[in-house]
Amino acid sequence: MTTRVKTAKGRKVGSTKWLERQLNDPYVKRARAEGFRSRAAYKLSELDDRFALLKGVERVVDLGVAPGGWTQVVRKRTPKANVVGIDLLPTDPIDGATLLQMDFLDDKAPEALREALGGPADIVLSDMAANTVGHPQTDHLRTMALVEAGLEFAGEVLRPGGAYVAKVLAGGADNNLVAELKRRFTSVKHAKPPASRKGSSEWYVVAQGFKG
Repeated sequence: MTTRVKTAKGRKVGSTKWLERQLNDPYVKRARAEGFRSRAAYKLSELDDRFALLKGVERVVDLGVAPGGWTQVVRKRTPKANVVGIDLLPTDPIDGATLLQMDFLDDKAPEALREALGGPADIVLSDMAANTVGHPQTDHLRTMALVEAGLEFAGEVLRPGGAYVAKVLAGGADNNLVAELKRRFTSVKHAKPPASRKGSSEWYVVAQGFKG
């Protein structure tokens, strides 16, 4: 049964459609029922089911952590792991996780993350995406810049054999970035988890086996 949203005065058509989609999204309903803060939690769960990303991890970095769905999944699947998250937006506390509210691109961010981590990371997760401006090429370039910044950081903190997972847009990572990933990791694949909306342009690049 589909829930219809009445058009409210002052609400844009796009907002009404988004609200209607949220109300009828099975992942949103499931997240609410299972205590996850966002449907994005299932994207990481599905990627982990496929690639065993969280198996045996002890130190995890979550870039773009807000509202916290990915960190919740890490804490649920590997309760003993030390998780450090960062986001420009505030994130409500999560038991067992250190959450930093600051811009990842701030010069001070990498050192703050390393200090909170307390040792080499097993995996760096990035669900970061630049605010879209509606121009596909510009949106792609801005998001790729975040992916590259995340990769640079991952290269500094990952232990040998570690992994890097990052959100990219339709078409995946560009050739130069893929080449760099392959230079640093033994396995590089693109994946679109079932929880990612079919109409969404997002994909994820999964790089495993950091060469150090």
